[in-house]
Amino acid sequence: MRVVVTGATGHVGSNLVRALVRRGDQVRVVVRERVRSLEGLDVERVIGDVRDEASLRAAFADAEIVYHLAAVISISGDRGGMVRAVNVDGTRRVAEAALAAGVRRLVHCSSVHAFNLYQPGSTEPIDEAWPRVPDSAPHFHYDRSKAAGERALREVIEKGLDAVILHPSGVVGPYDFGPSRMGQVLLQLYHRKLPSLLEGGFDFVDVRDVTAGLIAAVDHGKTGENYLVTGHFIRVLELARIAAEITGVAPPRLSAPIWLARLGVPFVEAYGRVRRKEPLYTRESLAVLESHGRFNRSKAERDLGYVARPTEETVRDTYAWFDAAGMLAR
Repeated sequence: MRVVVTGATGHVGSNLVRALVRRGDQVRVVVRERVRSLEGLDVERVIGDVRDEASLRAAFADAEIVYHLAAVISISGDRGGMVRAVNVDGTRRVAEAALAAGVRRLVHCSSVHAFNLYQPGSTEPIDEAWPRVPDSAPHFHYDRSKAAGERALREVIEKGLDAVILHPSGVVGPYDFGPSRMGQVLLQLYHRKLPSLLEGGFDFVDVRDVTAGLIAAVDHGKTGENYLVTGHFIRVLELARIAAEITGVAPPRLSAPIWLARLGVPFVEAYGRVRRKEPLYTRESLAVLESHGRFNRSKAERDLGYVARPTEETVRDTYAWFDAAGMLAR
């Protein structure tokens, strides 16, 4: 099977491409430049950009399946318009190009952030029918972009595109070359660079489970349907305890409530601007830890055969990969 992957150099993409190669699929990746996360893999590399529909049409030629993973993840606003350009306009261009190329199915990797996670007073687990984030303030730019990207995709589905949409939660796991934000948290715990933990928590999912869900969606997903591919709700303090049991490195003794951490956000964000690096803690990331982060994934379990492995296994395997990659020695 000839498949095309956008966003192949990201965390989910790095795992998906490896799984597809192991299956024996002919994999073509759309990349802007050569990166080490794909080195040594038997894949066809095509230079392209989700902001350039002509390059996408060329990349999708003769493809049977397109996995659309390319996205800008942000916890600090619209990043000069890049979040909107990639997550909304880019998704529309990918969908239009896939329709024009006659692909059999497009599998779109969205996010749980397309759903309104901040509805006060709600205790029911979020499912696929949950209200989406409106495309207006005061909602965060990233959340708005994921919901708007889904709406853009649906406009092309109405024109005849066969597409399925998956929504992972906070992704953790191996082949985290970035590393991702959660990968950074695990590394900083190991290197004792976190002065304090935070209260609150969220749902975290193993990247390999997300990958399995994406692949299953090709044959078992229903056209136009959404599927939550989530893991387990876990508090930051518990995650740190699991990490300590695996690595033998004691976690920070201090833990701060979210309201107290929020007081320091202006200083942390200013420090990040000076270093030209997005900080781990921003107004948006703190809001996530206070959000309604519990999800009902029964639809994915029923239709896709989806299974979420234990958090302990995910953390253990992530540290094992970091060790093999030399990241624990630095």
